[in-house]
Amino acid sequence: MSARERRADLPAAIRIAFAGTPAFAVPTLTRLHASGASLGLVLTQPDRPRGRGRKLAPSAVKRTALTLGCRCEQPEALSDPTLLARWQFDADLLVVVAYGLLLPQWMLDWPRIACVNLHASLLPRWRGAAPIQHAILAGDDSTGISVMRMEAGLDRGPVYASSAISIGAHETSGELEDRLAVFGADLLATSLPAICDGRLIPKPQDESRATYAPKIEKAAARLDWRLPAEHLERQVRAFNPWPIAETCTDEGGRLRIWRAHAVSGPEGSEPGTVLSASAAGIDVATGRGILRLTIVQAPSSRAMDAGAYLAAHRLDGVKLTS
Repeated sequence: MSARERRADLPAAIRIAFAGTPAFAVPTLTRLHASGASLGLVLTQPDRPRGRGRKLAPSAVKRTALTLGCRCEQPEALSDPTLLARWQFDADLLVVVAYGLLLPQWMLDWPRIACVNLHASLLPRWRGAAPIQHAILAGDDSTGISVMRMEAGLDRGPVYASSAISIGAHETSGELEDRLAVFGADLLATSLPAICDGRLIPKPQDESRATYAPKIEKAAARLDWRLPAEHLERQVRAFNPWPIAETCTDEGGRLRIWRAHAVSGPEGSEPGTVLSASAAGIDVATGRGILRLTIVQAPSSRAMDAGAYLAAHRLDGVKLTS
């Protein structure tokens, strides 16, 4: 694929509005800005409290939009159709990437050509808010990107284009998301010219194959040591970088687990028992197999490898609990 094909120049007359919020949406935003089309409006969620100081901070999309010199709007909600009059922008396309707000019908009807959504799965598999995490949790070997025409309903619209990507054996959600963000921007850029001139016709999804990926709740981060080691390893990968898998010691201490992998070893110990602890890792008995913790984090500390953690903490014979 040539550099020009990846850029996928669009006619300057094509007026694009963009809606997105997290870093995942940034590669697509920058690609659209370089496309030659008129990127006349960027929508993103309002500034939110972040960090230990809980100070208001802009989204990754807002920061990028302002750097690019794009006009940026941050509605709290989309229930008021008079927003269109305030925005004063006649869009040919609305491109949506992880915006985080449900689009009402008046927004779906707004653009002349279509509302186009970039979704991080091979639809109809993993519709919903957390497709990357659920693909890892399920043990999928691959996932991908879908370019979809938005309609009423959760990720139910017909698909213009999709492309698959392999999931690494030890890849975390954050690492996979970074790859998919760039992969998706490429796919969208090559699809948009054909969408605009009508050459690319979206195909309906097969409803019988639909699966759902609901939002990950923080409570899901607690590991249940009765589960198999392979399952627990997938949880650790899926919950990195948020909410981060965690466990408790039998003395009430909390331990966050950033990296871990299943290993072979003796069976029969009670799930949650620390079998050995060394610089190579902290081996914990599970419902089937052993989970070796390699990067962990104690409260009020930074994430560190097992050897550094064990220099200040004793874990031999400790029982880990949910």
